[in-house]
Amino acid sequence: MRHNKKVNHLGRQASHRKALMSNMASSLILHKRIETTVAKAKALKKFVEPLITKSKEDTTHQRRVVFSYLKDKYATAELFRTVAPKIADRPGGYTRILHTGFRVGDAAEMCIIELVDFNETYVEGYAPKAAAPKTRRSRSKKAAEDAEVVAEGAEAPKAEKPAAKKPAAKKPAAPKAAAKTSGAKVKAVKTGASKKA
Repeated sequence: MRHNKKVNHLGRQASHRKALMSNMASSLILHKRIETTVAKAKALKKFVEPLITKSKEDTTHQRRVVFSYLKDKYATAELFRTVAPKIADRPGGYTRILHTGFRVGDAAEMCIIELVDFNETYVEGYAPKAAAPKTRRSRSKKAAEDAEVVAEGAEAPKAEKPAAKKPAAKKPAAPKAAAKTSGAKVKAVKTGASKKA
């Protein structure tokens, strides 16, 4: 019987279990999600959540305490720099266990353990994309939409071509202006002639 034995030893000696927990906690902090057995995930949850709580207070002492458990400076830095600001307002429950089925071979119950605040699916304001139906009709519609997009892309350069013609229209305008000025000279000459007459 296991009365009053709350610690799951996971079939390991104490030193092996400590090494397992520190390695799994470091992996969870660095990757935000890992896949493992349910028994290990439950043991890891009890191990890592107090460390995440310690990371809320960013002091040298707390960093040294967390490092004594994790034994990985990169995981410790990631915990205090990235994870702590995201979980600052959360009063606990930093991890989530999602059961995924049974492992082929020994039929061990498998799960995913992840940091709650780093899963975008469950974050407020996340809108999942609608799954497109997989039928031949939808493919033809997509092909028609793609053709429209290509046609719109082809129309855009046509719209730019008239803009290119505008400077060409200005070039003939310059000789007309010269003709007008020459006409003005002619008028001045005529008026001058009329004055003389």
